[in-house]
Amino acid sequence: MSRGDAAAARELRTALAHTDGIVATTPPLPSEDGAVSTVLAFPATSPQDEGTTDLVHTLRDRVLPPLAARTGAEYLVGGPTAAAQDFADSVADRMPLFVAVVVGLSALLLMVVFRSLLIPLKAALLNLLSIAAALGVITLVFQEGWFGAQPGPIEAFIPVMIFAIVFGLSMDYEVFLVSRIHEEWERTRDPSHAVREGLAATGKVITAAAAIMIVVFAAFVLSPDRMLQQFGLGLAVAVLLDAVVIRCLIVPAVMRLLGARAWWLPAPLARRLPKVGLERPDAGRGGPEPGSG
Repeated sequence: MSRGDAAAARELRTALAHTDGIVATTPPLPSEDGAVSTVLAFPATSPQDEGTTDLVHTLRDRVLPPLAARTGAEYLVGGPTAAAQDFADSVADRMPLFVAVVVGLSALLLMVVFRSLLIPLKAALLNLLSIAAALGVITLVFQEGWFGAQPGPIEAFIPVMIFAIVFGLSMDYEVFLVSRIHEEWERTRDPSHAVREGLAATGKVITAAAAIMIVVFAAFVLSPDRMLQQFGLGLAVAVLLDAVVIRCLIVPAVMRLLGARAWWLPAPLARRLPKVGLERPDAGRGGPEPGSG
């Protein structure tokens, strides 16, 4: 509480004592100059319990505003639990914009490079699919308590970090595979042959690179730190699904079904987009090297 006197602090303690979910409070603890007083409230639930999060919102939205209007004092809810909830709310509010910017820019770059409208859409949807599956596994294991894990909340920054890292890795695999398919398409104009050759040339490299990363990320699960366990499990599952299921199964199947339509780009848009290529001048047989372009 700030800008309040002793009477306002006492009213705060009384209001907290009559709030559901609070089992005990301390007497007001004034600062040296008396301008600020602190009242400690002890919830009935643990810091990571959903009930404690609801209690923070209840205090801010329902309990303290009428009290502040009556006393004229300013009341603030602080502490580690409230700070963690504020961070989680801030991340949740900005997550849609973050996802939209990353996915939008990535799709735009793929459209410029491959001069296709469907390939960027396919890449964005499949990348989001692997990320969503990884976050679902984290929720089942660490929030719902599957496989003997202690149920509890997911660290607020975990979804953001997993999205950023996995989306970058997925896009790297996508460019590596589709660029080889694009080479064969430009050379033969046979969509079935292009998909077959692209997968044959890049499948082993993608699988080997993913296997290394899966082992590294899975090692984090052995850490006693819960945050590292969540981080490692999410990344390992996402890379496994992306490399094995999406890149080696779904992407070739979708490209085969689309056929020549995969490389369709509306003429007005094609005239406005710059021409950018990943292939080397001497490419045609071996395919692009990882990281080239």
